[in-house]
Amino acid sequence: MLLNRRDMLQVGAVSALGLSLPQLLRADSMARPKSADSCVLLFLNGGPSHLDMWDMKPDAPAEIRGEFKPIASSVPGMQLSEHLPRLAQRMHHGTIIRSAHHSVNNSHAAAVYAALTGHDRGEAGGGTKPTDNPAIGSVVGKVYPPTLPVLPYVSMPYITKEGAGGPPQPGFFGGWLGRTYDPLFVLRDPNQPDFRIEELSPPSDVAQDRLSGRRSLLRGLGRSGEMDGYQTRAFDLLSSPATQRAFRIEQEPRRIREAYGRNIYGQSVLLARRLIEAGTRVACVSWAPDANATWDTHGGNFKKLKDQLLPQLDAALSALLDDLLARSMLQRTLVVVMGEFGRTPKVNGGAGRDHWNFCYGLMLAGGGMKGGHIFGASDKIGGRPSTNPVTPADIVATIYHCLGVPKDLELRDNLDRPFSLVPWGDVIGDVLV
Repeated sequence: MLLNRRDMLQVGAVSALGLSLPQLLRADSMARPKSADSCVLLFLNGGPSHLDMWDMKPDAPAEIRGEFKPIASSVPGMQLSEHLPRLAQRMHHGTIIRSAHHSVNNSHAAAVYAALTGHDRGEAGGGTKPTDNPAIGSVVGKVYPPTLPVLPYVSMPYITKEGAGGPPQPGFFGGWLGRTYDPLFVLRDPNQPDFRIEELSPPSDVAQDRLSGRRSLLRGLGRSGEMDGYQTRAFDLLSSPATQRAFRIEQEPRRIREAYGRNIYGQSVLLARRLIEAGTRVACVSWAPDANATWDTHGGNFKKLKDQLLPQLDAALSALLDDLLARSMLQRTLVVVMGEFGRTPKVNGGAGRDHWNFCYGLMLAGGGMKGGHIFGASDKIGGRPSTNPVTPADIVATIYHCLGVPKDLELRDNLDRPFSLVPWGDVIGDVLV
């Protein structure tokens, strides 16, 4: 779904209205211990196979262990898939959690919502709703709005559908915070030579002084509320040099672009780094146009992982870690790589693996995370956690903790009703520095 200029600004704009004074004071009191200023979230939409990536079982029967072999990493005793060779040499920067699980309905929409918000909406699907809990980027953009006129929260390169032709998945939007806290969705391929976000560029016949005049006129009309937030943010986006520079991905050196991978996902990860560097708080890459398109490997799991998915992830994630480190940004940028669940221990008759929410893995790096660390473990077939089980609420609470947001922070919706974020989630202290 492509949005026109008005829709992009309305759906993607983020309000600069901020919090009430007590909320601001509480947020400020939490500012000192936060370990990250921003977050890059690579959401492997569809459910990546933990057994074929970072929780391999080489001693299990063939129908469990699959076709791939483990390789050594830069951390003694930590093995990854043979098809993640670059990432394996950078694991001293990250933590692998091998004991995530949930009891949510294991349909994509329900599990995606749980993974991204820590809440169980209690249904299999139904698209995004204004009563949903807000996305991580929506919350962080509200509590810690950027100090420059840049986009607080960006999601790319798709508004991922529940299925081909279906409604958008929940978990990426502002929910009860209001539409002004939705992300800006970048729905164009940054790998294309003509990549340009026209919605963020003023028309060629509109000079800067005319834009300023239009802003003053709207301000003089005395408009207020959500639409006024859209209009104000629209002018900020049109006139912000930092925003304009962030999207000029063609200015990156060729070697950097090649390192990330010349495909829509690799270049989206590079664009995420550029946005974070410009001051964006959360940049999310949803790795699928619809839930069934990429990591949902019910059939041909090993061929798809080997030929496409793992090489693309290996290049993009490794380049991101290198790039952040070289720019002295990794220490203050939290990198999260996860999906909504894992895949079944037993390979099915179509050489695939099916949905499995009872145990899965994910990776965290930078932004206050331990390097070269494994947290938790699964049983001998990767079917259930055997030590230190954690839930999506725990993972989301830990992400919020790193970003300086109390997990039980009380925010209010447009009707001034109070909501807490994930008060039942426990921060996973053992993964933190």
